[in-house]
Amino acid sequence: MGISRENRKKNRFMLRGAAKKNGFDMWRHSFTGYNKLTGEIRSFFIEFYIVNPGVSLKEVSFGSGLLSSQELKPSFFMVKAGSWGKDGKQLHSFFPIGDISINKRKLEIKSNTFVATENELSGSVEVSFSKASSHPEYLCTSGSMSWNLKMDKKIPFVAKKIKSDTKLHWFAQGAKTIYGGTVVFDGIEYVVVPQKSYGHADKFWGKKLSNPWLWLSSSNLTSLITGQNLNHSCFDIGGVSVVNSKPKGLQLFFTNQNQSYDFSPSGFLRKDKIHFDFTQNEEAGHWTVTAENSKYLLDVDIFCKKNDMIFMNYINPDGSAPHKTLWSGGSGSGEIRLYKKINKSLEIVEHARVENCGCEYGEY
Repeated sequence: MGISRENRKKNRFMLRGAAKKNGFDMWRHSFTGYNKLTGEIRSFFIEFYIVNPGVSLKEVSFGSGLLSSQELKPSFFMVKAGSWGKDGKQLHSFFPIGDISINKRKLEIKSNTFVATENELSGSVEVSFSKASSHPEYLCTSGSMSWNLKMDKKIPFVAKKIKSDTKLHWFAQGAKTIYGGTVVFDGIEYVVVPQKSYGHADKFWGKKLSNPWLWLSSSNLTSLITGQNLNHSCFDIGGVSVVNSKPKGLQLFFTNQNQSYDFSPSGFLRKDKIHFDFTQNEEAGHWTVTAENSKYLLDVDIFCKKNDMIFMNYINPDGSAPHKTLWSGGSGSGEIRLYKKINKSLEIVEHARVENCGCEYGEY
């Protein structure tokens, strides 16, 4: 499925005008790898986060929200990398924005330790125990991760523009992305097999992260009707925004064997209804999302074990550190159902098992 030239522009650096001193760009990648020796499955993530590039070019600033009473905004480029699952962790590496080469016309971000383009990811992050312990502002654990990957973004989703307090925008250029290459995580090498990478690539930009924050996505779907793996299918759910202090703006996208369906509360004539819920017990988090329009109804039901998740940490452009408990996992599982409305009855279109699901939820 092709990506238009106009939509490709959404993946490039977006912080211009007032957003240079009050905004962020965030590119996210997630995928599955396999231990080279044992075959153990492990889910990984790599993210790039730039905040307030017009505030400080030569030095990393963490802002007044974390360290001092001075009215200083954060300004830095951060590489976030890590893994979900047993002994999962997030590793952060910070750079002065002036030290990063950013192409303003296309996605091409480089430094002496990493490269990020439309089809290539290479780089490394290493945080010592002493550095993680003595720098709480890093908001990360200790460890190391390096990667050398190629990617092919197969299915895009362009989310609708939502009027919100956060000015948050979302573009999933690779709702289904195929990754291939290697990852070394804490000294252990993992192979990323293209046919089993179950990857995802998207981008957010705006004034601050949403409250609440919700994301679900998977391209590992197996039909419970036919028993076949749905190789040309994926779903993506995200983009929660705050409108007049109320959580709204959640958007859903489901491609079922190249037939696409989307649900959004935006649009002059659209009357899509979307409801979501997140609950938890001692063992797992549970996401439920229901969406319907005049023709279709979509149900998504996902669980993820708590010992397979971590709390993701970010810094807002205003210097605050939101989402003290932003649950995040890469091995969610459950089911997705799509129904077609026929008069007053429902006809099942697809009922699929979901595996390797990226899943997040947080409030602040």
